[in-house]
Amino acid sequence: MARLADYFVVVGYDLDKRGGSEGQGHILQRFPEKDWEDNPFPQGIELFCQPNGWQLVPERERPSFFVSVLTDINSERHYCACFTFWEGLDNPQLQKAEASEVDEDEVPGPVQPAQVFAPKSLVLVSRLDHTEVFRNCLGLIYTVHVDSLSVPLETVIGNLLTCVIPVAGGSQINESPVCSLNLSVPQALACDWLLGCFQDQPGQEEREESLRTITLGAGDRQVIQTPINDSLPVSGSSVAHLFRQLGIVNVLYLFCAALTEHKILFLSSSYQRLTDACRALLAIMFPLKYSFTYVPILPGKLLEVLSTPTPFIIGVNSFFRSETQELVGSMTLDVIIADLDGGTVTIPECVHISLLPDPLLQQTQTALSMVLDPELEIADHAFPPSSTQPSTLKIQDKEIRAVFLWLFGQLFHGYRWCLHIIRIHPEPVIRFHKAAFLGQRALTEDDFLMKVLDGMAFAGFISERGPPYRPTDLFDDLIANQVERIRQEECSPHKVMNHIKELAEQLFKNENPYPVVAMHKVQRPAESPGHNDPKNLAIFPPLDDVTVQLFIDHAAAKLKIAPPMVKAELNGMVPSGPPLGDIVDRHGHVLANSARRLEVVRNCITYIFDNKMLEAKKLMPAVLRALKGRAARVCLTQELNQHVLQNRAVLDDQQFDYIVRMMNCTLQDCSHMDEHGIAAILLPLVTAFCRKLGAGITQFAYSCVQEHMVWTNMQFWEAMFYSDVQNHIRALYLEADGGELSTSSHGQQESGPAAGGQELLGALELASEQSRLWPTLSKEQQSERVQKEESTVFSQAIHYANRMSYLLLPLDTSKNRLLNRSGIGDVESVSNSYVTNSIAGSMAESYDTESGFEDAESSDVANSVVRFINRFVDKVCNESGVTNEHLKALHTMIPDIVQMHIETLDAVHRESKRLPPIQKPKLLRPILLAGEELVMDGMRVHLISDGREEATGALGGPALLPAEGAIFLTTYRLIFKGTPNDPLVGEQVVTRSFPIASLTKEKRISVSLSMDQFIQEGLQLRSCTFQLMKIAFDEEVASDLAEVFRKHMHKLRYPQHVQGTFAFTVGQSGKTLVEHKTKDKNQSIKTLSKNLVKSAKRTIGRQYVTRKKYSPPTWENRSSLQSELDEDEISVSEELDQGSLTLSSTIRSSDRQTMSNVVERACCRDYQRLGLGTLSNSLTRSKNEPFRISTVNRMYTVCRSYPGLLIVPQSIPDSTIQRISRCYRQNRFPVVCWRNSRTKAVLLRSAGLHAKGVVGFFKSPNAPSAGPSQADSTSLEQEKYMQAIISSMPSYCEPSGRNTLGGFTSTHMSTSDSSDKLRQPKIGALMKQVMGGKEDVPGTFSRGALGQRARVISLSQPRVSGKARNPPGGKWGSIRGSGRLSAYNPEVGNRLSSKESPQPNGGPSEALFLRQQRAYLYIIGDKTQLKGGKQDSFQQWEVVPIEVCDVRQVKNSFKKLIKACVPSSATSEPSMTFHRCLEESEWMCLLHRVMQVSVLVVELLDTGSSVMVSLEDGWDVTTQVVSLVQLLSDPYYRTFDGFRLLVEKEWLSFGHRFSHRGAQTLASQSSGFTPVFLQFLDCVHQIHLQFPMEFEFSQYYLKFLAYHYVSNRFRTFLLDSDYERIELGVLYEEKGERKNPQVCKSVWDYIDRLNKKTPIFFNYMFSPEDEEVLRPYSFISNLKVWDFYTEETLSEGPSYDWELVQRGRQERLAEEVPDKPDTTTPKSQRHIVWPCYDSRSRVVPDAITKLLQDLQSLEAELGLPPEKWKDTWDKIKANQRAEAKLENRPSFNSSLLMSSNLSHQRRSQGVYLPESGVGSSINLAMDHETSTTSTPVAGRPSTSTLYSQFQSTESENRSFEGILFKKGALLKPWKPRWFVLDKTKHQLRYYETRQDKECKGVIELAEVESVIPGTPTMGAPKNIEEKAFFDLKTTKRVYNFCAQDSPNAQLWMDSIQSCLSDA
Repeated sequence: MARLADYFVVVGYDLDKRGGSEGQGHILQRFPEKDWEDNPFPQGIELFCQPNGWQLVPERERPSFFVSVLTDINSERHYCACFTFWEGLDNPQLQKAEASEVDEDEVPGPVQPAQVFAPKSLVLVSRLDHTEVFRNCLGLIYTVHVDSLSVPLETVIGNLLTCVIPVAGGSQINESPVCSLNLSVPQALACDWLLGCFQDQPGQEEREESLRTITLGAGDRQVIQTPINDSLPVSGSSVAHLFRQLGIVNVLYLFCAALTEHKILFLSSSYQRLTDACRALLAIMFPLKYSFTYVPILPGKLLEVLSTPTPFIIGVNSFFRSETQELVGSMTLDVIIADLDGGTVTIPECVHISLLPDPLLQQTQTALSMVLDPELEIADHAFPPSSTQPSTLKIQDKEIRAVFLWLFGQLFHGYRWCLHIIRIHPEPVIRFHKAAFLGQRALTEDDFLMKVLDGMAFAGFISERGPPYRPTDLFDDLIANQVERIRQEECSPHKVMNHIKELAEQLFKNENPYPVVAMHKVQRPAESPGHNDPKNLAIFPPLDDVTVQLFIDHAAAKLKIAPPMVKAELNGMVPSGPPLGDIVDRHGHVLANSARRLEVVRNCITYIFDNKMLEAKKLMPAVLRALKGRAARVCLTQELNQHVLQNRAVLDDQQFDYIVRMMNCTLQDCSHMDEHGIAAILLPLVTAFCRKLGAGITQFAYSCVQEHMVWTNMQFWEAMFYSDVQNHIRALYLEADGGELSTSSHGQQESGPAAGGQELLGALELASEQSRLWPTLSKEQQSERVQKEESTVFSQAIHYANRMSYLLLPLDTSKNRLLNRSGIGDVESVSNSYVTNSIAGSMAESYDTESGFEDAESSDVANSVVRFINRFVDKVCNESGVTNEHLKALHTMIPDIVQMHIETLDAVHRESKRLPPIQKPKLLRPILLAGEELVMDGMRVHLISDGREEATGALGGPALLPAEGAIFLTTYRLIFKGTPNDPLVGEQVVTRSFPIASLTKEKRISVSLSMDQFIQEGLQLRSCTFQLMKIAFDEEVASDLAEVFRKHMHKLRYPQHVQGTFAFTVGQSGKTLVEHKTKDKNQSIKTLSKNLVKSAKRTIGRQYVTRKKYSPPTWENRSSLQSELDEDEISVSEELDQGSLTLSSTIRSSDRQTMSNVVERACCRDYQRLGLGTLSNSLTRSKNEPFRISTVNRMYTVCRSYPGLLIVPQSIPDSTIQRISRCYRQNRFPVVCWRNSRTKAVLLRSAGLHAKGVVGFFKSPNAPSAGPSQADSTSLEQEKYMQAIISSMPSYCEPSGRNTLGGFTSTHMSTSDSSDKLRQPKIGALMKQVMGGKEDVPGTFSRGALGQRARVISLSQPRVSGKARNPPGGKWGSIRGSGRLSAYNPEVGNRLSSKESPQPNGGPSEALFLRQQRAYLYIIGDKTQLKGGKQDSFQQWEVVPIEVCDVRQVKNSFKKLIKACVPSSATSEPSMTFHRCLEESEWMCLLHRVMQVSVLVVELLDTGSSVMVSLEDGWDVTTQVVSLVQLLSDPYYRTFDGFRLLVEKEWLSFGHRFSHRGAQTLASQSSGFTPVFLQFLDCVHQIHLQFPMEFEFSQYYLKFLAYHYVSNRFRTFLLDSDYERIELGVLYEEKGERKNPQVCKSVWDYIDRLNKKTPIFFNYMFSPEDEEVLRPYSFISNLKVWDFYTEETLSEGPSYDWELVQRGRQERLAEEVPDKPDTTTPKSQRHIVWPCYDSRSRVVPDAITKLLQDLQSLEAELGLPPEKWKDTWDKIKANQRAEAKLENRPSFNSSLLMSSNLSHQRRSQGVYLPESGVGSSINLAMDHETSTTSTPVAGRPSTSTLYSQFQSTESENRSFEGILFKKGALLKPWKPRWFVLDKTKHQLRYYETRQDKECKGVIELAEVESVIPGTPTMGAPKNIEEKAFFDLKTTKRVYNFCAQDSPNAQLWMDSIQSCLSDA
């Protein structure tokens, strides 16, 4: 029973405290005045009576009523019903004004009304929520007052305060009016209702009726319906109202937000609606109870409450909307605002509300819409039923609640199966196993349910509903008996609706137990006409508190006498409902493994225990795959359980190994939440399986399965502990009670799985029974049971301390890896439990307060484990009520336990080391290069798969990775060699290697292998040859050894000096002898490096010295040599006239040898070929040549990074050059590097200008100046230099005045076909693209089909005018893609794109310059350098500003490119796909930029303008552009010799910083790897793809260079300039030391040698056109990803070290041969080719290579001397040509090559193969009908070396060759010679040996008269038959020959005869 009302309060307006804008309320009276003991009076009621503030109003308002809710400190809710009415009073403002005469200066306000109205509130405070009853009672009191009824107010209030009603169980049983009758009440007040008290006892029915009603003694009568079960909330119709106000989706959002603990704020202008909405939200949360701040009506003065950080549900009047917005806005905006009046719910962006899991959300929404809007379903029916009105509001309210009850039934079904009962006495302690609940329902990933289970509401739910013996309600019934029904019906909405209606009926019954209520009789105020007249209204009178108090005291006294009404609590056992597992399985949430898989697992385990190891090994991979599924894992644990006898199973080594592997695999896929599952079942097993290691030493399985995160998860251990405690406590009572109870429980236990299921039912049942019996036991029995339970928990705690030390202490306790890696001791390891006992409160004090394991960085494993176990023990013992003595005992015990275990482990570890490793694959040795030595022998590692899917079998094919093998570190490479773990491909060999010099990143990783024991230390090594090795060290590799490996690797990767690289150290052991022999030859080279600096100083001595005015900061200045510093401090200007100074006069004789070497260097050969200047014998220059070779830099004094000899204009003296050089960065002044043979335009290169030089550079030459200051003179000299270059162009000098590009039009048109007419005006468009002009022509480049002619960049017709402002054409149209770049120099593009030809008059007349014209010289400059430059119209050069890619950009782009091509781990994220990463790397954009600029320069040069490329420091982008321009413009550079020359000249001689950019030494390590040269090769590759017939070399040649320029195998690409190479003495040594066959020091020599052996570098499609200029497309859409970046061959490693690959193939063939004898079974000719394993080019070669290979093998079989592939190829070509001549066709013949498969038909006539005999290295273009004579070039050893790598030029076309004995002249003996029959030249030549280049003699076939069989003469070779001799008779003499045998002789005779007849 409970009081209906605890307090009655009258609150009025406080006239004394009014001040400012707001008044205050104060309590006028309260009854009772003394607080109830069980319920103190709530403070602050006056605030809640007027939430908007106490204010006087000018007009009377209608009475209002609402209920506020206050929550006290004990979380008890008090319902404050406020009834407010207004009373008139004289305006206090007016009185105040009359009273005070001091405030005369007050500003007169508006006219005040004479009378105002003040609010007064009647407040009822109750702990019960009966809104309607309160409304009626307070209304009645008001009515009595207003209508002046005859009942005294004191009586009514006294009766109200003494009314007692039951909390639950039906309607009011009221006796209070009877007992409240008192003689002290005046008789006059006794009304009719009092008479009833004295009548006789009425009949039973009447009594029922009267007992359900209450009356307050004012002629009223009302029924109070108390709910049958008070655990169910009472909602009236508030839920239905809430849904009407906000709608289904909004309320569902609020529902989920409340459950997941978000802040919710309701807004409405009605107080009662706020209360109702809050009540409704709480009602639909049932059975969960809201436990955070709950204030349905928040007074305005308390708005700050909204800024609380905790969740809340609060209602605020809309009056405060703006204040609320401000408050909420100033917070983190995490409040969800529901506006009840507007029907909106506003969720801030930062708030993420987790919604219900998917099918449930949909089903709930459907059910709700069927309740709220039943017409929706039949809205489309043709014949809708007559009436489908929704239910009445009260019924609808219950239906909606029924939907949510049904929803919770689905969410929480089976929760009781996850309760662990830890203690039964003295009170139950229950814990919920969240992981088991989520895991068994397959909802571990569900965000919503996770948050709900972690929330406070659910914790309360468990503590309230966990106990097994308590009263039950509707929800318990639903969970216990109706889950099955819910599950079956959930797919049929109508059945669901029926169920919901049933539930709704029960809810309605609970709230309205007596539907036929007695009539209510409550008076209301009479609405008479004068009712509101203020004069009629009296003030609410003060009440007589004595009278009221009398009523209260009487009632209290009466209650004491009356017998206590004890309503028996109907406690009972709470049924658990169907277990979880069954439901989930039928749902099919769990991935069911097929029976076949389970069978495989069972068989494998049987084989292992039957010792059939071979069988087990075969099944193993299938088992490991099957274990991915949960069912197979459970099956495994069950099977293993059967093999455990008395907690022990001793295995032999191999059995142990297999079992451990399976356990590891099973545990590996467990999530950290899966504690309830596999790890739990395995825990007893890992301490059972063991093997004997030696005398008394046993190793258990746990020492091999420690590497799983689950063991470091505190929640896992708690769950396991509680589960075991429950089993033991259950056993305790089963033993004690025996009898019928135990049998039933045992039956239950056996039917369930080991760790859960039915046994739980037994425990809860048992607990329920024990709770029931508890009150009947004696004190002794009770304490005995408590003690027994406590000891059980204590013993389990000891047991678990042991278990945890087993799994946390690593076998090798010196390694702290496990603890460091996992957060083993995160203090915040949130407990997975809700503990329901009071002891839990004490947990905090005894908790181990140390801060987790942060300080356990040291390797002190023992301490960290002890701390972890201590924390565990503290937690579980506090929760389960272990005594303090026991807890202390545990704390002292744990360190001993750990220490003992460490000692046992040490012995086990020692013994396990001695075990022979179990059949690990033997380590394969790698093949090494000559001179390559092992630094570290192979260490056993596992090669893990990375992000490339080909090798893992993900794209089909076998899983080649992971593989087991060894890693080898040599002086040159890092090599992995091993075999795949997958037994299907176990016999294959996997090789992955890269040069140590290409290592770009090394990172430690920890790896877990699915198959084997867990290996955690690993390395990830990334190489810039696009290779990645992820290796994990095997357990047999000690960690210190891995560290040594890393150190060695670093030392090799970054040697102290470049001489430490492999190219220098290779083969040093045998080198001393070699050096001794060659020393004399190289004397002069050696002296050079010593004399270099001396000579420089001597030269300086002969010059006068001026101090530099401005010394630019060059990189040489940072060099350490003091001499260099000195030298840079002074500027050198020569005294002598440069014209008279010859080369020999400046170089001492000791250096002449060096100079001749310099002359023979690549550049010089090329300059001679281009006719750019010669060094004739007398070293005098012919004056009429425009350029000369200057030796000003011969000592590298002018520019350290330039070559010794440079091409400069004839007219510029060396002294000027020295001065000019200072204006350029690094002193790299402009020099000529190429000249167009047709237009004579030249290409120059230089660095960018120093900032100071820029202004002078653009100064007008005739600007007046005070005197020739140095800066001025320099800029004048600079201009002179430019002018000299312009003057050198024929277009400028010719008198006809063709001084603009237009002049070339006629000659140009005559040489090219008509399609080139398009080209001439389009350079402007091209230029604008490069500069990024705003006037970009849309679609300037055609992106289209490559099928069009690619010789010309097909540009659209220019539509550029000054006004045209088209947006840029596409992103790739310009270097940057932004329009602002053209701002510097807009007229350049316009002028270039003009269609008009300038006037052909000579000289720079004014008129000509006003017309648009093209400049003679374009300077491609860096935009940042050229700011502020002013263009002068009279100068004939023009600057094209472009933005170049910075070196940093290239570096970052390359890093991203590598990660895209070789990702370190597989990812399914859409943002990480290959193409996305490739795009983000911007590598293609960089290629596009470089190619675009290059094409522009080619165009300019081809139309007759010279171009100077002057970018950055002149050694990166400049080199790229200049090289590409030459490659595109000059066909010579597209041959082997030409490309080599190009690289040597532009990259090596002109000082690209290979060592610095490649980070080859320790010094350059920090600068990082920047692949500028690789970028260039990629551009060449792109061009090669577009013009496959223009290059003599193949794509493989480019890949070979790309690999070896970083490999450091050759010295070619080491060091940063010629100067550095000379200093080290490596520039010219190659020729001297070539005799050492073992080591090739130059990559070019190596390529030459290799090219003689194999056509791998040769492009069979090579068929160049005369003087062809290539213009590739440079759009990104036309660029392809180079396969060099993505391909790999796991069978043999990179194919760029040819010897290794060849030897590897021979070894493999040798291994395969022994299988051959078995000829009985036919052997398949087929061979499976795996894309990433086999080398496709070798396994599936192209047709020509295949034919050449077949030819070779046939020659070998026939025993013929093998012919060189190049000779064969040339012969075929010659035959083709001969046939073509015979048929009188033009010599374009497509019969040899299929032109159709070229990437585009570049020529309409097909493919044509010209003769490849090039007479000299200069004369490239050949007329095919006439032969050319070979003219030797100075400085070359022989004319034939242009193609010397083939050992054959066309002048030695070999038709037939072989060895013949030839008789010498008179008295000379017979000698074997190598004879070559050349049909083309009509000669028979002979050589000493086959390899010889110089022929010993020639027999001209024109002079041969006959070939006849001969006879042996004196001295002829023995043992040769007579028919083998033959004679050749010429006009001069007779030659005697002898072949090897007679057929051979006949062959020779026939061949010579056919040659004669052909002629």
